[in-house]
Amino acid sequence: MKRNFSCAKSLLTLLLYFSLTSANALDVNRDDVGAFIDEMVNEHQLDRDFVTAVLERAESQQSILDAMSRPAERVLTWHDYRKIFITPERIAAGAAFYEEHRDRLTQIAADTGVSTAMILGIVGVESYYGRITGKHRVVDALVTLGFDYPPRATFFRSELKNVFLLANEEQLDIDALVGSYAGAMGPPQFIPSSYRAYAVDGDGDGQRDLLNSWDDILASVANYFAVHKWRSGEPVAAMATLSDGTTNPPLQQKLKLASTVGKLSNAGVLFATELNDNAAAGLWKLESKDADEYWVGFNNLYVITRYNRSVMYALAAWQLGEAVVAEADQ
Repeated sequence: MKRNFSCAKSLLTLLLYFSLTSANALDVNRDDVGAFIDEMVNEHQLDRDFVTAVLERAESQQSILDAMSRPAERVLTWHDYRKIFITPERIAAGAAFYEEHRDRLTQIAADTGVSTAMILGIVGVESYYGRITGKHRVVDALVTLGFDYPPRATFFRSELKNVFLLANEEQLDIDALVGSYAGAMGPPQFIPSSYRAYAVDGDGDGQRDLLNSWDDILASVANYFAVHKWRSGEPVAAMATLSDGTTNPPLQQKLKLASTVGKLSNAGVLFATELNDNAAAGLWKLESKDADEYWVGFNNLYVITRYNRSVMYALAAWQLGEAVVAEADQ
């Protein structure tokens, strides 16, 4: 009896395994998947058999859905978030990277007006200077989120379309592309639509390679910021305090700057800047270890949030880049 029970249990486990494995495979006969395939064939002239075969190999993964539900920007305080990125080890790695690519970064900064520190901050936060670029197949990530994550299905289905088009345009092996759980690729972690829109050929070899070419990667990060109206020489943010008696400061409710330097100063927000009173500005309160921190952000902070829609991300990337340059120039 014991042996029979053991055999039955093993069979049940085996059946459950195959059931779960099958459930993870994308069903290309689903109406929404079929409509996607039709769109790629009819509107973008891709081969039906190719698109179908790629999707048949894709898997919807629960781990990707779990990761999407708990991004660090939502679940960590500013204190805990900052200490992930602003560390002696990452600053030292950035300084070494800067020394290796200093000449190219200097030229890119001169050509675009985007500071070397900002470029360094982005690739440092995004991928630890190329050390961490993600291990998910991009198609799996975008299939999971495009077909099995209703809150943002439209957005990620569009990114799935863009990765097919990107692979076709840049002659990439779509099955071999790996990246983050959200489908972002390479050291700069560009999603497919950003890759197509903002990547540039920095080394002049005729290809925009954000996976292997640091010349292309650094130039593309700078181009992204330039297109989103980075202002050369202007500040990013300033730490602030509140004057005595200020109990209800005008905090930002959205990322787009809703106030000005003059209005914030008149409301009792104390901070240093050489920008004039009419310059756009916004005030944020962030939870730190011992007390809340107030930060005033300017146009360039808003530009950083176009890369990742988080003020904590923007501040961390800016501060890391500044620390890296300071370390390298000692």
